[in-house]
Amino acid sequence: MTQPIVLGEAEINQLLPKVDIRSVLERMFRSLANDNAVQPPQTLTLFPKDAGDFITYLGVLADEKVFGAKLSPYIPGHGQALVTAWTLLMSMESGLPILLCDSKRLTTERTAATSIIAADALTPQDASVLTIVGSGPVGLAHLRYAERIRQWKEIRIVSPNIHSRHDVPSKTSVGTIISKWTDANEAIVGADLVLLCTSSGKPVIDASKLSKPAVVTSISTNVANAHEIDPAALQGFDVYCDYRATTPFSASDMRLATTAGTWASDRLLGDLPDLLSGRAKHPSRERPAFFRSIGLGLEDVAAALALLVAIRN
Repeated sequence: MTQPIVLGEAEINQLLPKVDIRSVLERMFRSLANDNAVQPPQTLTLFPKDAGDFITYLGVLADEKVFGAKLSPYIPGHGQALVTAWTLLMSMESGLPILLCDSKRLTTERTAATSIIAADALTPQDASVLTIVGSGPVGLAHLRYAERIRQWKEIRIVSPNIHSRHDVPSKTSVGTIISKWTDANEAIVGADLVLLCTSSGKPVIDASKLSKPAVVTSISTNVANAHEIDPAALQGFDVYCDYRATTPFSASDMRLATTAGTWASDRLLGDLPDLLSGRAKHPSRERPAFFRSIGLGLEDVAAALALLVAIRN
C-alpha cells in the first residue's frame, strides 16, 4: 500500500505561497451549490472529567474524488490551552489515505479567506473604511486577504495590547496607512467593513455603535458558546452564513438567539453557496449585514487538496 504524504508546519509554510486558498474555496462553495460536495454537521466530543474536547470537521468533494476529516482538539493547560488540528485526506476511489497534514496554519488561512469571500460579495464597491478587531495571526491573515478587495482609504486594527505589538504593520502592501486602536467600539464608528477575528467567548463590539449599515463578519473558536456579538443583536442585521444547513445549529450566537426567540434560521438571507451562485438576496443597506462562519470540513478538505496538488506539481 502506498503510504500517505505527511506534511508538518514547516512544509506547509513552504507550499502555501504556491496555493491560492481563496480561489480554491470559491470553487468548493460552487461545488456545494451544485450538489457536487457534501458538508455534514461538525461534531463536538468531550473528553472525560473536563479534560478538554475535540471538534470533527468532515467533507466530501465528489468532483475531485476525495473525502476527509479534520480533528481539532482543545486541551486545557496551566495558563494557555493547547489547540491543534490535523486533516486526513482520503480517496473516494481506493478508500486509502493520501495525505495527513498539520492544519493549524491552514485553518488560519481558510478562516480568513472565507470571511473575505463573504465580505467581497456583501460590501459596497465604494467602501473605504475597514476595521479589523483582533491583531493575532487570524486578524493579520484577514488583513492580507482584505487589503486588495477595495480601495481602502483607512484601515484600523484593534487590540487591547496593540501598542506593544511589533508584528502589526503600519501600512499595507499597497501603501494604505494602518491605524492602531485599543477601543473596538470607537474603531467601528464610520466603518464600512468590520472583521471580527478574535477567540472571545463574549461580545467584542456593541453593534449599536455602528454608525452606518456596515458589513460585519465573525468567526468561531473552540471556546464554549463563543460569540463576538450579542446574540440579541442578530435581529437588527441582514444575516448570512457560510452554510445554512449546518451553521445556525452550531454557531453559538445563532443558537442562543434562537433559544431566546429573538431570531430564527428562516431569516437567513443566504450562505456562501448562494452568494457565489447568485441566488442570495442582496443586503438591504438599510441596516448592517452580518456574516457568520463556523469553519467547514469542506474548507479543510479543499485546502488540504490544494497542498497535495502543489506538492505533486
